[in-house]
Amino acid sequence: MSTTTTTPPTPSAPSGHTPLSVRSRGAGTRRAKDRVASVVLTAAMVLAMIPLVLIIFEVTRRGIGVVDLDFLTQREPPPRREGGGYAAGFVGTLYIMALAVLMSIPFGIATAVYIVEYGPNRLTAVIRFFTDVMTGIPSIFVGLFVYGLLVVGWGGLGFGTFVGAVAIAVMMLPIVTRSAEEMLRLVPQEIRNASYGLGARKWQTIVHTVLPAAGPGLATGSMLAVARGIGETAPLMLTAFGSGLIVTAFQGSAQGAVPLQLYRGASQPFEAGIDRAWGAALCLFALVLLFTVVARWIGSRGAARTS
Repeated sequence: MSTTTTTPPTPSAPSGHTPLSVRSRGAGTRRAKDRVASVVLTAAMVLAMIPLVLIIFEVTRRGIGVVDLDFLTQREPPPRREGGGYAAGFVGTLYIMALAVLMSIPFGIATAVYIVEYGPNRLTAVIRFFTDVMTGIPSIFVGLFVYGLLVVGWGGLGFGTFVGAVAIAVMMLPIVTRSAEEMLRLVPQEIRNASYGLGARKWQTIVHTVLPAAGPGLATGSMLAVARGIGETAPLMLTAFGSGLIVTAFQGSAQGAVPLQLYRGASQPFEAGIDRAWGAALCLFALVLLFTVVARWIGSRGAARTS
């Protein structure tokens, strides 16, 4: 008795659809376009990195032999004399940046909280508009504004640490506000609704739920703002003014800063002073790189924790 094996019929492709095994028309053209686009984008990335690599190489080559413990702890000697360091500039930069952080980061985060949690309204639209405008304002205009408002006007505070910190804080504020706004918008609305469902008020939800959830992103934006402010020169020329001495006065005495000493050292004709300027450039580059890496690390840890 013979048994017949019947094979199930092969399902045919629905009408109007092409099976995956059949190569569609234009696939080769699309693949060629994809390869061309990949090559063009890779070449553009390489071209964009060439100036950065050259800058890093030149700054490191010229400054690595200057930076040592004496460079960080000694004052700047006369331009002709070798040795010495930028201790006054480092102390002044840390002093100014500490005050600028205290003025810009809390105010910037508070502004972003108002925009996200209490908007939209006409006031938030105006705040967002002026924040965007401030982001693109040249830094020399900020220095002129603070100079006219605080240094020679409105009581005539004169040059000093406080007015320099105000200028840097104005530069940092829009960066902190915009980055904090984007981070707060990434917090899911369900988290807020859950807090409201448990009986929390709006301010309790913001303080105990929203801000901790956006904490890593807020820290990242703040670090990037500090990295931007620490290298600014033009606002400090019109506010802190610069000094070769270590100044601890809050206001009323010209304050030193590494960018100011770098600018003045690079603009003079003596080789010793120019070498110190290269060392200062390397230190500033290292500080900016440090803050950027820390910001990326905090952001990656926050993303990993969220996922």
